[in-house]
Amino acid sequence: MAKPKRRYVCADCGSVSSRWQGQCADCGQWNTLSEEAPETTFSARHDLSGGGRRLAFEPLDAPAEVLTRRSTGLEEFDRALGGGIVPGSAILMGGEPGIGKSTLLLQAAAAVARSGAEAVYVSGEEATGQVRMRARRLGLSDSPLKLAAATSVRDILTTLHAGPQPALLIVDSIQTMHSDVIEGAPGTVSQVRASAFELIRYAKENGVALVLVGHVTKDGTIAGPRVLEHMVDVVMSFEGERSHQYRILRALKNRFGAVDEIGVFAMEGQGLAEVSNPSMLFLSGREQPVAGSSVFPALEGTRPVLIEVQALIVRLQSGATPRRAVVGWDSGRLAMLLAVLESRCGLNFSSAEVYLNVAGGYRLTDPAADLAVAAALVSALADKPLPLRSVWFGEVSLSGEIRPVAHSGLRLREAAKLGFDRGAGPEDAGKGVPALRYSGMATLPKLVDRIMGGE
Repeated sequence: MAKPKRRYVCADCGSVSSRWQGQCADCGQWNTLSEEAPETTFSARHDLSGGGRRLAFEPLDAPAEVLTRRSTGLEEFDRALGGGIVPGSAILMGGEPGIGKSTLLLQAAAAVARSGAEAVYVSGEEATGQVRMRARRLGLSDSPLKLAAATSVRDILTTLHAGPQPALLIVDSIQTMHSDVIEGAPGTVSQVRASAFELIRYAKENGVALVLVGHVTKDGTIAGPRVLEHMVDVVMSFEGERSHQYRILRALKNRFGAVDEIGVFAMEGQGLAEVSNPSMLFLSGREQPVAGSSVFPALEGTRPVLIEVQALIVRLQSGATPRRAVVGWDSGRLAMLLAVLESRCGLNFSSAEVYLNVAGGYRLTDPAADLAVAAALVSALADKPLPLRSVWFGEVSLSGEIRPVAHSGLRLREAAKLGFDRGAGPEDAGKGVPALRYSGMATLPKLVDRIMGGE
């Protein structure tokens, strides 16, 4: 009998190698290769036309049962999902350790159980006593939630098949699950893939909404094989800084709704509280105009959120090397924007230290934040505060042009709803929002002239 060949699989990209090596040859990551159990050869025949079950094809317009979304009891959670949980869907939630994933899911499961539906919470990381202690602290002890501590997928599925099928099944976490149909320790690529496949198949066949908690690597991506994100219907990320109160639940993939939708929560003593108006959370404490502070109407999915951008310019003595420090924004984009301000507007940042911060620990990726950052930098350089109730948005090109961005009207309407009376951005973007005094600008020098002139 031939000895099975060893194979090593990269946890980041899924590439297969016949021998172990420190660096993956395909994606270049270090220490990501782990040994996987050899594949089973189901048949040596090349002709696979017989022996299988014949499939019944259906037309696209065939009548089908309309799936009704189920609320999690948390409006912000439902918003991120696109309106609630779809029966039979598989959801993968990732986030840094201690960010609040288990707390959020325990609150959601308890709310579903209180609504009269069957909900099951399986923990592979904590004993049932530890979960009950957290539930007692959160005030959830009276919920008829079914709780178990297990790591064997076979035991979990056998137990679920023996009783009524739950509406919601939460497995915390998939990296601790073990399937006896394949060799390997829990957490390996093969075990994570096999365990997830069995749980997802059970959820699809029985119409059970499944939530899998996933560990993350040091760079923030979900640990394990990349194919795990392809197997599930929804991939969610629970983000936030431990030193800040707020948490953001972000949908990165959603087969049943829009991506990049967010739900905002605040970590409190009694658990995670929903934040229905996140703009007020990120703008708290702005009572007096300060040089170097601007407000940017960001857009997360279909939800506008007003964010404060802060800049500080410190002049140096000759010969010193200036620093560039950024928190919450791309440092490469800051370097590009400083170069445009120097080249196109004649401003001098080369002899000054530049510090940029997005308030509240929020992280901006929207290119429309260019103009708000530029306004904060120019305001800090000139030591002239911007109007307190003003918003700034627009993408800046290398030629100094202010380019239009998506959903300008939605951004401005959110600003007007919160009491802002001025807006600045691309030309013709302020139409349809009469509550705002809008100033359209075609080039970046117009912005510099306006701030320097004190308008």
